[in-house]
Amino acid sequence: PQSTMVSKKQKKQQEGINSRLALVLKSGKVNIGYKETLKSIRSGKAKMVLLANNTPPLRKSEIEYYAMLSKTVVYHYNGNNIDLGSACGKYFRVGIMSIINAGDSDILRASSGKN
Repeated sequence: PQSTMVSKKQKKQQEGINSRLALVLKSGKVNIGYKETLKSIRSGKAKMVLLANNTPPLRKSEIEYYAMLSKTVVYHYNGNNIDLGSACGKYFRVGIMSIINAGDSDILRASSGKN
């Protein structure tokens, strides 16, 4: 059996991003999904993009490319699409999401340094 060890620092960091994400969903505006995220990046509305760690490589690189062109921050979420969906408080999987308005959260300042 293969066990996956997660360091305390990583776990703490994960909890931090999850709580910030919950605050964004409550007080800000987000787009969930590949098509919606792509639209928001293209229109320049996206402030930040979150990618689950099991996003298909082609899709991931396409989003990263668009984000680079629009100077949008890309955050690689340290969990799969099921974890990201749970962090959003949704009962479905979320692979890619974009933050349009962070609301009361400091997620944009907090995660721009560590990617």
